[in-house]
Amino acid sequence: MLHQRSFTPYFVLCQGVTRSSKRGLVYVPNAKHPEDDRIWVSSTSDLTWYYNYESTPSPAFDNSKLEFVPQLWGSSTTFLDDVQKQIEGGANISYVLAFNEPDGGDNGGSNIPADTAAQTWMREIEPLKKLGVKLGGPAVTGAPTGFTWLQNFFTACAGNCSVDFLPVHWYGNFEGLASHVGQVRGTYQNMSLWVTEYADNDVSLKESQSFANQSSQFFDRIPYIQRYSYFGSFRSSVSNVGPNAAMLTQDGEVTDIGGWYLGGSATGNKPKGSASRYNVFAGSSILILAASLWCGL
Repeated sequence: MLHQRSFTPYFVLCQGVTRSSKRGLVYVPNAKHPEDDRIWVSSTSDLTWYYNYESTPSPAFDNSKLEFVPQLWGSSTTFLDDVQKQIEGGANISYVLAFNEPDGGDNGGSNIPADTAAQTWMREIEPLKKLGVKLGGPAVTGAPTGFTWLQNFFTACAGNCSVDFLPVHWYGNFEGLASHVGQVRGTYQNMSLWVTEYADNDVSLKESQSFANQSSQFFDRIPYIQRYSYFGSFRSSVSNVGPNAAMLTQDGEVTDIGGWYLGGSATGNKPKGSASRYNVFAGSSILILAASLWCGL
């Protein structure tokens, strides 16, 4: 994940996030605190799908209501077999994701050359198209290198990579997020988008809450954004995007952001922990300054 910030005005907090079928979970089950797993699949949870950066589902969510979306995180020679076996076993695999931040090697990036990724795609992902699976493109970082990497990827594919939708990652404020989404859509005009990682990292609690609510309402009102998953499904004490962005407190209680994201109300539980590192400037844009109107202001 690449932390970014644009120097644009801070917008007021939007309250009252509604329930949404687009909303999903990016989550790696916590072996130290398995009780946290149950939070995301409770009867009151609004979530409909999840991914875990792997090709096979998390046992913690077996028999849950969450739809699993496999991901080919990096180079793999077993992804196709893993997904085919799940389909043959009766699993509902309607979508797959590919290559987590291949243009970055820090903070979870898979750091794969575009030509290698194209060859891997054609071998491990493209055959799933014939099985009716929708194929998600590489999830590049929000940095300019992401656009360059994607261009090189599609060039190397030479028309042999049938991408149905593009995942988007963003770390920074809401104005930067809205601008970046607009830039991706402008570059790939006929492509649907999933926002599969996003957060406003290392900021105050008020800013984190404002970002979470504004972004959810923004995504829900844009038809070409099909799904989204907030990066914060962990305890504040282990958050690498700052404690205030987390959906759980250091004690595993649902924070206000977690309560809203799950389709409920504020909980009053305050996150605590040590903020990680500060983000770097990635430029600003006036492309969607009016995006605050999505909050009904």
